[in-house]
Amino acid sequence: MSQDSKVLSVDHLLGIKGLLQEDLHLIFETAKEFKQVINRPIKKVPTLRDITIGNLFFENSTRTKLSFELAEKRLSADVINFSAGSSSVKKGETLIDTVNNILAMKVDIIVMRHPNPGAALFLSKKVDSCIVNAGDGTHEHPTQALLDSYSLMEQLGDLKGKKILITGDIKHSRVALSNIHCLQLLGAKVKVCGPPTLIPKNIESLGVEVEFDFKKALAWCDVVNMLRIQLERQTNPLFPSLRDYQMQYGLTMNHLNDLNKKITIMHPGPINRGVEISSEIADSDQSIILDQVENGVAVRMAVLYLLAGKLKNKYNGDEAHF
Repeated sequence: MSQDSKVLSVDHLLGIKGLLQEDLHLIFETAKEFKQVINRPIKKVPTLRDITIGNLFFENSTRTKLSFELAEKRLSADVINFSAGSSSVKKGETLIDTVNNILAMKVDIIVMRHPNPGAALFLSKKVDSCIVNAGDGTHEHPTQALLDSYSLMEQLGDLKGKKILITGDIKHSRVALSNIHCLQLLGAKVKVCGPPTLIPKNIESLGVEVEFDFKKALAWCDVVNMLRIQLERQTNPLFPSLRDYQMQYGLTMNHLNDLNKKITIMHPGPINRGVEISSEIADSDQSIILDQVENGVAVRMAVLYLLAGKLKNKYNGDEAHF
């Protein structure tokens, strides 16, 4: 596929905020083609065979890291994996020193997850490589929001006017913020729900509504995205117990049976079954959780392909093809 005049408006993917609606549609169009590729008997394309990608994960990750690695290998990129837990970071090495050492190995694209909000933006100003934010603290997780919206568009078509409910630990969730930005850019209406202690102050300034009654919120929505409770980010207890949370905000089949309509169920993972969502619902035909996982690879392939195309044009005017 030739990009022709269609290019992203950004040189890095640092967050959804800052992207244009045209960027989203270009990523989704490209992901659609790559989804066809990864469902072929031969799933690899030589698109990025001359590109080296470094995966820098300063926080533990399983799903996102594996998804990026698979996307990179499907594109035939050379891949370097870096884990802070087994690196010189433990010996006191700074982020810049670590990255500069990796850049000395001629890395073109850096996919980074970091516990500090703004780490990806900071790095983009210090190095020449292209940066892809794989999650920075409680700030943003752009590729998760992209794959969530892409999965919804497969299910529902145009999202303009659709009512999307995000329920759970909004306060500590980078997924929630990126999803809010992405869904609003696509014209959807967004409402958040959860205990008052897990809803950020002034979140209404983002243009979202807040509802503390879970049943009322479900009656309003077309789609519910269930977020897990991030106990690892909570310094003090923010609700009495997980059992109490489950009774108030855990999605069960009784909730769905009480509705006079079918709604789409999403979850970015990892799932705490029996807490924010029951196994019966997670595995039901209303759930698109496994579609989200599959689409994650295609969407991340699209992001890497489009950013690498800009790199090639920058350095030698070549265009990537697959």
